[in-house]
Amino acid sequence: MSGMGMALAMLIANPVILGATPPPLSQGVPHPPPGAPDDILQGSSDQHARMTIDVAVHGIGPYRFVIDTGSQRTVVSTALAGTLGLAQGPQVRVMGIAGAHDVATARIESIVVGPRAFHDLTVPLLERVNMGADGILGTDSLQHQRVLLDFARNTIAIGDPAETGGRRGFEIVVRAKHRSGRLILTNALIDRVRTDVVIDTGASGTIGNRALQQALARSHRAGRLKGSVSSVTGQELVVDLAVADKLELGGIGVANVLIAYADSPAFAELRLDRKPAIFLGMRELRAFKRVAIDFSSRKVLFDLPVSR
Repeated sequence: MSGMGMALAMLIANPVILGATPPPLSQGVPHPPPGAPDDILQGSSDQHARMTIDVAVHGIGPYRFVIDTGSQRTVVSTALAGTLGLAQGPQVRVMGIAGAHDVATARIESIVVGPRAFHDLTVPLLERVNMGADGILGTDSLQHQRVLLDFARNTIAIGDPAETGGRRGFEIVVRAKHRSGRLILTNALIDRVRTDVVIDTGASGTIGNRALQQALARSHRAGRLKGSVSSVTGQELVVDLAVADKLELGGIGVANVLIAYADSPAFAELRLDRKPAIFLGMRELRAFKRVAIDFSSRKVLFDLPVSR
């Protein structure tokens, strides 16, 4: 699980798709088109530019949960657990971007997201102030599903590939490896350095490991800014900030990628600490019109903002 302060993303210009023109900013919050499937949920952006949706817990709600493809576990806030009168269970160790933390658990009978329900979950309890939401919907609740983020309409769809449009309209399809519930893209390039990429919708910005920082040391000589990132566990991690010229995914390039380099244990957890790797956050994902994270077929699909 990871979280990044939005302040980091304000240091440079927004990322752009190379060769494409960004779409105009929409006024207000668009709604799903008439006749849209029930699986399409109205999303909203939190203060960290992440996508949140309304869910019902034990038939009560709505409560705001972050969709987090970088988190292995679904999480509920201690405040919500108190509101629902949930008894605390045994402690578990939660790995955040800034370190591990032992927290209590609770038993959830049901979490309902649109037409879909997840039952009998044992969830860690974290502080709402650290998560920025009432809870997190992690990959344990998303296996065998596709998560479709439509940034143009500000909607989220959860379902199987056929229910969410298949490959229609997606120009880039990238195969991924599956590890500990997360999808990892292994053929990405950052300034010509081969890099493993974890799609992390729970983080506002992108975090890189020290192996990538060392590989890019010559081209990033000017990147000597310091900063910090905050984890959903409440811990802080000091980072080095630098801008990569280009991230290449499936033949398309994203320019101006701000990377926060850190010795995060989250990389070691996924065995990604010894070679270049990043957790790709929402700042870069929002450069696309749509992104589909397909756990069922182990693919990530990208839709460009305009025709090139």
